[in-house]
Amino acid sequence: MPRYDCISFTTDYGLSDGFVAACHGVLARLAPHARIIDVTHLVPPGEVAQGATVLAQTVPHLPVGVHVAVVDPGVGTARRSVLVETPSGLLVGPDNGLLPAAAEALGGARRAVVLDNPEWHLPVVSATFHGRDVFAPVAARLALGGDPSDAGTEILPNSLVRLPEPVLVLGDDWLEAEVTAVDRFGNVQLAAPGAALDGYPTAVLIGGLRAARGRTFGDARAGELVVYVDSAGRVAVAVNGGRAVVALGVTHGDVLRVEREN
Repeated sequence: MPRYDCISFTTDYGLSDGFVAACHGVLARLAPHARIIDVTHLVPPGEVAQGATVLAQTVPHLPVGVHVAVVDPGVGTARRSVLVETPSGLLVGPDNGLLPAAAEALGGARRAVVLDNPEWHLPVVSATFHGRDVFAPVAARLALGGDPSDAGTEILPNSLVRLPEPVLVLGDDWLEAEVTAVDRFGNVQLAAPGAALDGYPTAVLIGGLRAARGRTFGDARAGELVVYVDSAGRVAVAVNGGRAVVALGVTHGDVLRVEREN
């Protein structure tokens, strides 16, 4: 099996505790050759869907490697710990819907394994810290060239838990789409692909508010809304010099309507 020189790490652990450092330590001790790329540790606590979105939109831009993701409100319960093999790398994390979209972004899941071989874990496994005690040591072994089949019991990839598809309804002159992510600038990403805006005029209504239909933030006047296609190829909403999430009063999972201005 190939060795991997890169391990990426995505969690909701935050930065005020030692959780991230502990996982880094396990990875560094067991696979010192591997470079660790921190995607983010600021996924809102327990927000699996938002973590899945961030992961899926990031991994195609990373080196081929092992991608560890932990947004895991069900840690220690009957939910499975898994690895997913794709043509462009391996994903390791909880089987709660966090990984499948990223697997698809990497070419599709071609093998999945439940991490039930204790020899691949740390000697003592905390019921509440599988990131340190299960996922990090498994990722390290994989980076060293370990065979995924040795990590546990192989399962059908289509048995992995999947999140519900986000809401997306397309009409003749309108669309309704779920909020899939809000970034640190307050920009609001929707489930709609950028092509859904094709043919829309230079001004639209979103959530009943007027917005410019632009290419970038500066296509709206200061303090005004702009609807555009973001770097992930999704319909998104921003405020030039402000925060669209505040202007629209939405949160992850809400549905917004975009329509032509009459």
